[in-house]
Amino acid sequence: MSQEIYLIDNKEELIGELGGLFKEETDYKFKTINASEIELALSSIPSLIVIDEDNIDINIIELCQKIRENEDNSITPIIVISSNQEREHRLQVFQTDIEYYILKPVDKEYFYYTIKNIIELLYRNRRVSPLTGLPGNVQIQAEMKKRFLSKNTFAIVYFDLDNFKAYNDRYGFASGDEIIKFTSRLISSHIHKIEDNDNFIGHIGGDDFVAIIEKADYEKICKEFVSEFDAKAVEFYNEEDVQKGYVEVANRKGIIEQFPLISISVAIVEVDYRCI
Repeated sequence: MSQEIYLIDNKEELIGELGGLFKEETDYKFKTINASEIELALSSIPSLIVIDEDNIDINIIELCQKIRENEDNSITPIIVISSNQEREHRLQVFQTDIEYYILKPVDKEYFYYTIKNIIELLYRNRRVSPLTGLPGNVQIQAEMKKRFLSKNTFAIVYFDLDNFKAYNDRYGFASGDEIIKFTSRLISSHIHKIEDNDNFIGHIGGDDFVAIIEKADYEKICKEFVSEFDAKAVEFYNEEDVQKGYVEVANRKGIIEQFPLISISVAIVEVDYRCI
């Protein structure tokens, strides 16, 4: 997936240096903007922001605070590079919740791997679900906004398990977690097999998932997913319940009710920015 990195550098010195370091990394897109144009960078919700303190005409503390106050960029990593070696100054900058402060002259190899490792860590851990490892609500919202800004047509696919509470009541929360992880893996396998597609999968929470996909036969993909889910979900039940086709669970009043085996509902909304 493309990684858009904004360089806050009024003299545009960083763009040439990073362009050379990442010339073989086609997924990394660098863009230089003036410090006075910070709102432009924030509205684009970049993967990373790099600030050259020596080449801006605004106080670095105020600039970092402004970035952190922006809800969509509250977790966007920030690297500050500077020739200011004063310990107190560096501590003040770190107190604005930046991730790295790199002193000049910058070691190019160190700079390269700092950016690479931050992006990799972000990919793995940015507000992910601890159960499924998928991005959570903060990144889902940011991803949707980025798609709107790109002005491409895309589809939002919503997945919701049916009769999940009854399954939890019958088999316990640990077994319920296994169903959630199974659903996550199955969604990922179907969405990520789409070729030439900048897709995204998120875990809203509980038994709700969302995917954002482009340039694909959405209905065909979802029908194939539902078919495989129905075939494999029965493996999480004992033979008796499978034979009956339902589970018996007490409702809140203590009355035994019959609930169908777990299934999944999928809703697709094709989004065209021209209609919004």
